[in-house]
Amino acid sequence: MSNTSRPRRLRAVTYAVILCCALGVLAATPVLATSTILRTELGILLTGATARDATVAESPEFTAEVITGLRLDPAWIQDAAQATGISERALAAYTAATLTIQHEHPECNIGWNTLAAIGYVETRHGTIYGSALDDDGVAVPAITGPALDGGQFKGIPDSDNGALDGDTTWDRAVGPMQFIPQSWEIYGRDGNGDGIADPQNIDDAALSAAALLCARGGDLTNTTNWIRAVHAYNQSIEYNHKVVDVANHYAHAAQ
Repeated sequence: MSNTSRPRRLRAVTYAVILCCALGVLAATPVLATSTILRTELGILLTGATARDATVAESPEFTAEVITGLRLDPAWIQDAAQATGISERALAAYTAATLTIQHEHPECNIGWNTLAAIGYVETRHGTIYGSALDDDGVAVPAITGPALDGGQFKGIPDSDNGALDGDTTWDRAVGPMQFIPQSWEIYGRDGNGDGIADPQNIDDAALSAAALLCARGGDLTNTTNWIRAVHAYNQSIEYNHKVVDVANHYAHAAQ
């Protein structure tokens, strides 16, 4: 390891220690707080204590909402939404994104509650600035954050000619999961199968967020990896603390 990389590693280790100490969690703990908080357990956490099958695709008599080609358990969605205060529409998107990424990259072990926590911290699940999710999961009116002009936030000059954010001078974060255009260009996904990757659509945004977190973090049951993934989403220790607090709250509430 070169001398130039050593301070960066020390900062990362210190960051992990700060967050774990704030939580009262040992660094050796495989996940934050409990073994089911950040890992999707299909038998219990995703489908409830009765261990209903979340994918239920093999049960033609079971009417279930279909998102990204996977059938979700509507009873679990309804129960968990009531327990957590997350809208059923947003929760279905987070859960579908989790199932999709777990199918594509099972080594990531992303939890629905991590996506839900980011969705809450970023836009209160698509309801910030007076917006709301319509039946198709689109934020109406469209959610556009403040200009990243180097004032309150890091300066990011326009990278998409205003195509996503309407600003041809500076980039702005957009949609329920607040993607900046540069990140959307890399990780943007079509989460609802309509052939369009739209950051204002919660299905697309949630799947894209899951893809980003897994790409940047790897196995998210590892505390350090989880911290690194969320830090890549927003480079703030305070932000990381908020996300882990909300993720833990959601997981406990939905059990």
